[in-house]
Amino acid sequence: MADGAPVGLRYPWETPPEQGRAIEVAPGVLWMRLPLPMKLDHVNIYALDDGDGWTVIDTGFASNKTRGIWRDLMGGPLAGKPVTRVVVTHHHPDHVGLAGWFQTEFGAELITTRTAWLFARMLTLDVQDTPVTETLEFWRSAGMDADVFEQRAAERPFNFGDVVAPMPLGFTRIQQGQSIKMGGRTWDIHMGNGHAPEHATFWSRDDNLVISGDQILSSISPNIGVYATEPMADPIGEWLEACERLKLLARDDQLVLGGHKLPFTGLPTRMRQLIDNHHGALARLSAYLDTPKSAAECFAPLFKRKIGPGEYGLALVEAVAHLSHLYQDGAATRHRRDDGAWVYQRKG
Repeated sequence: MADGAPVGLRYPWETPPEQGRAIEVAPGVLWMRLPLPMKLDHVNIYALDDGDGWTVIDTGFASNKTRGIWRDLMGGPLAGKPVTRVVVTHHHPDHVGLAGWFQTEFGAELITTRTAWLFARMLTLDVQDTPVTETLEFWRSAGMDADVFEQRAAERPFNFGDVVAPMPLGFTRIQQGQSIKMGGRTWDIHMGNGHAPEHATFWSRDDNLVISGDQILSSISPNIGVYATEPMADPIGEWLEACERLKLLARDDQLVLGGHKLPFTGLPTRMRQLIDNHHGALARLSAYLDTPKSAAECFAPLFKRKIGPGEYGLALVEAVAHLSHLYQDGAATRHRRDDGAWVYQRKG
């Protein structure tokens, strides 16, 4: 959910690194960028100098192009030193895509949360030629537009394994409350939720650095969606809980290194904005539910802009998430419409 360039945030670098190049954002910490074939056209990756090798944070999609860029980076900014560890913040494919490649080709250690590893490995093994019955039912229950439904029901769906390299057995688990040494610093590990379950963030004890993945971004809010895998999940509630918890760690001087967009300072302001953004969306949505509406009928109050075909799927799962949060919080009722869609109405 886009919410503009916030007031009070500062961006030390106005221009991201060019493909195959790096910007040193702190001693021994390199910021690099990989392309993505979608509207959000990039993912940020970071490399931390451990002396005899590098710890890499996130990896980009698995593709021949991305592998080639990585080889250029390893021979260029990484100066030929080996990538010995790959830390994956969360299980989404733009972050975990080449983790298995680093393990297989370079013998790197994979470090991530148990949830991220289980999700990623499960999804790489779950290849579908057509949408399964549960997915079709989920789309109907969300009130997906009939033309969109007909088209997507006949298409090969996005498969995780299309853009994520095979993941061998074996990883090193990190969890809430632990610490990890990377780049000559000790980092406290704090888990986010909402955008992805058990999303790892890293807070340096030795200077002002925060590695936030997609949990905290500078100028967009990460997508928070409900999917057929867990149709009664409440990621909005989990997101708000995580934001309230993480904001207690925030300082104005911290340099936040996110998974997308630009590094920034002014974290206390940004945490307030991220929290207020979703409370505001819930309030607008509640006001809109004076009559029963499905998720597909609620884009206008949530996003305040036209949703195009490329954004439709993400918008739909985010609308489901907000409606289900109101329902599970006791602020809305729901019932099945004749077409199979859940429709929600404000209580009172």
